[in-house]
Amino acid sequence: MLLTPREIDRLLLFQAAELARARRARGLLLNAPEAIALVADAVCEAARDGADHAGAIAAGLAAVGPDQVLPGTASLVGHVEVEALFTDGSRLVVVPAPLGPGAPDGPGSVQAAPVPEDAAPAAEIAIRNTAAVPIAVTSHWHLFEANRRLDFERRAAWGMRLAIPTGSTVRWAPGEERTVPVRPFAGARIAMGFGGLVNGPLDAPGALEAALGRARERGYLGADR
Repeated sequence: MLLTPREIDRLLLFQAAELARARRARGLLLNAPEAIALVADAVCEAARDGADHAGAIAAGLAAVGPDQVLPGTASLVGHVEVEALFTDGSRLVVVPAPLGPGAPDGPGSVQAAPVPEDAAPAAEIAIRNTAAVPIAVTSHWHLFEANRRLDFERRAAWGMRLAIPTGSTVRWAPGEERTVPVRPFAGARIAMGFGGLVNGPLDAPGALEAALGRARERGYLGADR
């Protein structure tokens, strides 16, 4: 039986969740890895059953109760991220505070840093889906390299990501056009992976023009603007 890396990862997650379920059934309080496995497994199974993005999040939130985990565990698990396979494709699902609110000053607690002033959207870009199927883009995808059937000015999206909450997505129905807020990547500004159009520093001399050339060769709409 040949399995893809994605299928192997799913089986490993299921095994971890089964171990956590067995320990919970024996009356043991769960630690952070065990609780995370249960939440992620619930999300994946909900998506497999046909639930939408919101339904998968709801399943993750219902997977583990705050009274089923060791003291302080809720403070260690601020959110759980897992890529689940939905009926319309795979998407990242972020389950916020899946074990309930942790003690704000307890051991291992995590406090959010203040939102910097430059976190506001820097611009807006009009994007149209020319495909016959829905297309979704997640919060931290390099927008320049988004699906080639999305028609928008690629040059304007260079070094940009959607200005939406972390882990969320924007979804375009077939033929739909909408204007979305964007903001530039911060930090080292190195784009690796994505659509394979950059794979290096965004601010390197000639990087934009080289990426535009690759995008035109590969049929990305909007690369000629």
